[in-house]
Amino acid sequence: MILLSAISLHAQDPVRTAEARKDTLQAAAIQEDTLQLPGPRKIPYPIAEYWSNFNRTGIPDTLPVADTLTLEAPAQVLSDSMLWGHIYLEDELEREALVIIGTGDIMLGTNYPRESYLPPGGDCSPILKPVHHELRSGDLLFGNLEGVFCGQGGTPKNCRDPNTCYVFRMPDHFLSCILEAGYDVLGVANNHVNDFGPAGRAYTAALLDSAGVAYAGFLSHPWTLFEKDGVSYGFAAFAPNRGCMDLKDYDRAAAITAMLDSLADVVIISMHGGAEGKDHQHVVRGDEEYLGYNRGSVYHFAHRVVDAGADVVFGHGPHVTRAVELYRDRLICYSLGNFATYRRFNLSGPNGIAPIIKVNVDGEGRFLQGEVVSIYQPGEGGPRIDPAGRALKRLKELSEYDFPDQDLVVDSDGVLWKR
Repeated sequence: MILLSAISLHAQDPVRTAEARKDTLQAAAIQEDTLQLPGPRKIPYPIAEYWSNFNRTGIPDTLPVADTLTLEAPAQVLSDSMLWGHIYLEDELEREALVIIGTGDIMLGTNYPRESYLPPGGDCSPILKPVHHELRSGDLLFGNLEGVFCGQGGTPKNCRDPNTCYVFRMPDHFLSCILEAGYDVLGVANNHVNDFGPAGRAYTAALLDSAGVAYAGFLSHPWTLFEKDGVSYGFAAFAPNRGCMDLKDYDRAAAITAMLDSLADVVIISMHGGAEGKDHQHVVRGDEEYLGYNRGSVYHFAHRVVDAGADVVFGHGPHVTRAVELYRDRLICYSLGNFATYRRFNLSGPNGIAPIIKVNVDGEGRFLQGEVVSIYQPGEGGPRIDPAGRALKRLKELSEYDFPDQDLVVDSDGVLWKR
């Protein structure tokens, strides 16, 4: 393992293939544990002052550089207090594959407008337990937090009739059920993070911070870097909604992704967009409108962030399953549907089934193989393994129809593989 003193080597690998990485390492003449440079040069270098140069967009105004490095400059180790951990440049060809698991929307019950919308006794633990064995089977677990934690406070969004308006506020202790299931990182960019205004977003951020959960998507917290089991991850989340990083600002999304790619081993991007419901299961190539609102082009967004360095893209928002696509050897999941959505959701037909996607990637984030586990939500909601495999069947149909010429195969037994 070689400690990365010049992180720009990762960012300057445009082809992002194993062969190109080998050439890059040879050109830099890396030997043993010392970074040997052909001559004195300035290299983009993450230092503490780097963080003060970020504006509200989450993109650095300037990228500071280190002083000129000599041939045997020692590597600088950064504190993990700012979610860095140690960033390594490894012999990624020999690293074991990582298993990254993604799920769709999570809303375990709301105490607004009344407590009866919570599970019995306010106990959320039975909701996720039936699928714990699947959720805990990988190296990293992602989900979309479809709502806020705000105690009994916050100002709910204006609704003509709260009983027919969808406003979600989970009790604080429900976070323990999410943590018990094994979630490492949560997307908080979606339309329901505004259900209780700025107070709801601030309270949610404070609660997640106190629990040590990685998250991103607020304007105040657009992206994050964190480490688990010696692997550094970059994560950002986007949605076409107020208070969130804007999915429709493709240039900014690409810039943030490229920055994360220069700093992390694996980059995961969350996108909440597209029209909703059973009539919107297909991936279209242009903007999607829903209830008169432009929700952006998830197809264009996903391709832009992969071009910029994203390794896995997890989509959600339509509340139904959508296709998966292999683009530049990176997996794009266009919608993971309703995963654990208690009571206040339509769970009929395609809205009540969803996939758990397990993505095997190599040390550079390149897709190796995947697995689809089908779940369904009976009754009031909560995922259960679906022996009929309905989400897999639908995912296979949609992927073959929407992307007929791609190299990705969705097998009937749930395996994703490249031709």
